[in-house]
Amino acid sequence: MKNNEAPLLEMKNVKKSFFENQVLSDINFKLEEGEVLGLVGENGAGKSTLMKILFGMDVIRETGGYEGDILINGEKVQFNTPFDALAAGVGMVHQEFSLIPGFTATENIVLNREQKKKNVLSEVFGDRLDTLNRGQMSETAAEAIDKMGFQIDADMSINNMPVGHKQFTEIARELSKENLKLLILDEPTAVLTEKEADALLESIRNMSAKGISVIFITHRLHEILSVCNRVLVMRDGYVVKDVDSKETNVEEITKWMVGRDVGSAAANKDARIKTDAPNIMSVRKLWVDMPGETVRNVDLDIKEGEILGIGGLAGQGKLGIPNGIMGLYDAGGTVTFNGQEIPLNSPRKCLDSSIAFVSEDRRSVGLLLDETLEWNIAFPAMQVQNKYLKNYLGGLIKWRDEKAIHEVTENYIKSFMIKCTSSKQKARELSGGNQQKICLAKAFAMEPKLLFVSEPTRGIDVGAKSLVLEAIKKYNRENGATVVVISSELEELRQTCDRIAIVSGGKVAGILPASESSEKFGMLMISQVK
Repeated sequence: MKNNEAPLLEMKNVKKSFFENQVLSDINFKLEEGEVLGLVGENGAGKSTLMKILFGMDVIRETGGYEGDILINGEKVQFNTPFDALAAGVGMVHQEFSLIPGFTATENIVLNREQKKKNVLSEVFGDRLDTLNRGQMSETAAEAIDKMGFQIDADMSINNMPVGHKQFTEIARELSKENLKLLILDEPTAVLTEKEADALLESIRNMSAKGISVIFITHRLHEILSVCNRVLVMRDGYVVKDVDSKETNVEEITKWMVGRDVGSAAANKDARIKTDAPNIMSVRKLWVDMPGETVRNVDLDIKEGEILGIGGLAGQGKLGIPNGIMGLYDAGGTVTFNGQEIPLNSPRKCLDSSIAFVSEDRRSVGLLLDETLEWNIAFPAMQVQNKYLKNYLGGLIKWRDEKAIHEVTENYIKSFMIKCTSSKQKARELSGGNQQKICLAKAFAMEPKLLFVSEPTRGIDVGAKSLVLEAIKKYNRENGATVVVISSELEELRQTCDRIAIVSGGKVAGILPASESSEKFGMLMISQVK
């Protein structure tokens, strides 16, 4: 019999092992109707695994299931597939999009639940010849978008959508399901602009007011405190804190997450202004045709051996600069490196010139997801520089040096503290933060003279952030390499870089030492916004 006094959701004594590695140990928590729960923890803490169990993801069943109980309204449930979870009113918006590219927002929102209508042929030959009821589908999508509280173009193809609107399409799809009781949001604001993120937080408040419970996973702790009723902190597969959000703060949550104090970001104490250093790269009148980015007339000089930061508001051009120089999007203008002009729209020419790039899009551009960590780290250096190869018959035959590949991978696993079962594990199986570390290790293995690192800490936790940023500084200092860090987080740039260039309106608005105040950088950010 259903217990009306029971919470909407209760997880009791939940445990899970992957590949003989215990990733969840005795997880217990409750969630009331209409409550917003913030779920936080370092990458590898077990957050995503716990949510995969709750949503009945196939990977859980395929790896031996889990121990413990899930109760919905006091009744024990067993979700073997996501369809079981959806039927029980549990929805999930994943960190990686699951939209059909050629379809419109409406078609994606009602996917597999399309309304149909009878016609002459279907009356005679059966339901298979029913036609889509486009009007009703549009109404369903419009209601879901209205419930979400952020307007998107329901008729726009997913192919043409800005990344933030794709995220809202995913959320609208879940809200369109009539029996939705609980929505899991996994890093939903990681790809959103500040304005879009604010709109999403307001949408979460609206869901809560309508009685929909939300589990909100994010590394942006101020968002947790802004919108959540409670905060559940995980570390190393355990729940270490379950606290009312009004009774804590960012510093406390950070300490619980990492088990140690993490100092707040301050200007880089080791910052150097290399006034006498020659320019290793000069960029003149650069334009880049990258969706969502405005790069129209960039002039920039990068000093040899420095760490240069590039910051600015979303869409103003900071991400477009490295993507254009590296040939990932159509670009024009001139780029000289070490006194030689580098042809644009030619990624291989950049790599051959000892320029490397860690993309902000680690899954699509940065990783071979179904290959081992060894192959991910060694392959680019092997392909471009013939590293990690043995020569036979005087160089006529080249073959992989498995020992060297294993050694370099183990070195980076140790130095970056990458959480994995072994160097043979597939990149797909790692958490987002650990995938980011693999991308960085892959670039370091090429030993470039100049390294672009775009959004190095996007979607990763506070503990991993400091480790990644320190690794960048260490690589710069020990190898004399020039590093350009592109980031949406100004304090991250001030903590890491020597100088910071601010991009606004598609141009470099100004370059200041990292020691300058945040206010001065903020004024540059809005100086040419269109």
